[in-house]
Amino acid sequence: MKTFIIGIFGLAIIWAACKHEDTIAGTPSGTTYIEPSEQRTGDAAKGYDYLTNGNYVSSGIPLGVYKLAFGTAAKEDLSRTGDNQGISYVFNASTASNGVKIVSNNCFSCHAEHLNGQLIVGLGNNTGDNTRDITAQFNQLDAAVKLYGINSPEWAAYYPFSRGFKSIAPYIQTNVQGVNPADQIFAALSSFRKSDDLTWLNTPQFTTPKEVVPTDVPAWWLMKKKNALYYDGLGKGDFARLSMATALVTMKDSSEARQIDAHFPDVMAWIRTVQPPKNPNPIDATLVAQGKTVFISTCAKCHGTYDAPQTYPNLLVDLNYIGTDSTLATAYFTNPDYHTWYNKSWFNQKPNAAQLLPNRGYVAPPLDGIWATAPYLHNGSVPTLDDLLNSTQRPKYWSRTFDNSDYDKVKVGWNYTVQTSKKDNQTYDTTLKGYGNGGHTFSDGLSASDRKAVIEYLKTL
Repeated sequence: MKTFIIGIFGLAIIWAACKHEDTIAGTPSGTTYIEPSEQRTGDAAKGYDYLTNGNYVSSGIPLGVYKLAFGTAAKEDLSRTGDNQGISYVFNASTASNGVKIVSNNCFSCHAEHLNGQLIVGLGNNTGDNTRDITAQFNQLDAAVKLYGINSPEWAAYYPFSRGFKSIAPYIQTNVQGVNPADQIFAALSSFRKSDDLTWLNTPQFTTPKEVVPTDVPAWWLMKKKNALYYDGLGKGDFARLSMATALVTMKDSSEARQIDAHFPDVMAWIRTVQPPKNPNPIDATLVAQGKTVFISTCAKCHGTYDAPQTYPNLLVDLNYIGTDSTLATAYFTNPDYHTWYNKSWFNQKPNAAQLLPNRGYVAPPLDGIWATAPYLHNGSVPTLDDLLNSTQRPKYWSRTFDNSDYDKVKVGWNYTVQTSKKDNQTYDTTLKGYGNGGHTFSDGLSASDRKAVIEYLKTL
């Protein structure tokens, strides 16, 4: 049950930034510079406390029910105290507005992951299973909480949590484990919310497509360099406000949204302190030097440079130029209800307004810590860097163990097995719409030795 609950939550804080880096001279053809937006400042220490102890998800499982279902002896509890001691790092214990102690998912459900046996806060969750219908699990939780009585404070503190997740359950199932349905979650949630005051609607006001477009959760440490949120540069304006959309699952109305909004500049301030992990594996210094030269001539104009002072161009790459699966970017033009709702809603009210402005392209991301962020491309369709840099060898069907120690130090990414067809929900099927592994062929023309050197250099970022 726990897997299903945590696998679909903590999705809104993605790629926030307030610092604008200098661009590399000259904008490559097929790209557009993304202008920065003014961002609020905050207190990082307060932000971390709110992130790990706060009630930004203000409805949840009564603490007593949580203890019976999941226990309170989690080894990775973020060294928290009080009710959060022994609670898994993907949950926060807090107090609902009616005084009931509850446990709700937090942002680490999707923005923390293990690698080689170590929990890395800020690394995107790449093992979560979002392939199954969560309705049955919430029905079980409903039955447990109803033992307090349908008119009990415990049920009142829990009900919005259940209502929110069960309402979006039909829209968020992916075809393969490890990818994320974030765009679908927020589109579905907005259909159940009035745009002006964010109050709940029992009947959706527009239709959410059943087709789920997958994304790979990006690393938080990339946010400090970016001028727009999300893979397609959709999120503009105040990043703190853009990043608090998670609360739509349970929030009462816009008055509660304003309370949460007051804390999120602090959360953003803390996230901007997150650094990528250092690669612990052996690195060939001679190859690194060769690879750096090739990288600067081949890749840097889009992805930036990594010697001080670092540069990051903040470029949106046109779909017809990048050639990667276009489904995610074009979905906002085919089905505009969500971003239209957002731009009419409380979220776009001044001051600190936020907007969703679709683009026909994808942002060329910073590559800090790229060695740790497999699988690759925006939909997680490519298992290793070696496959990314040589599109001709990318597998059509592939599977992995989802053991975060099953790491390929040479190809840099996950050890995987090539399949001849889709075997189960752990087989990545690149023939499915939205799951394609084509495009980004810019390094195909490199020699095998140059590609090997570039990979060695990327290990150092």
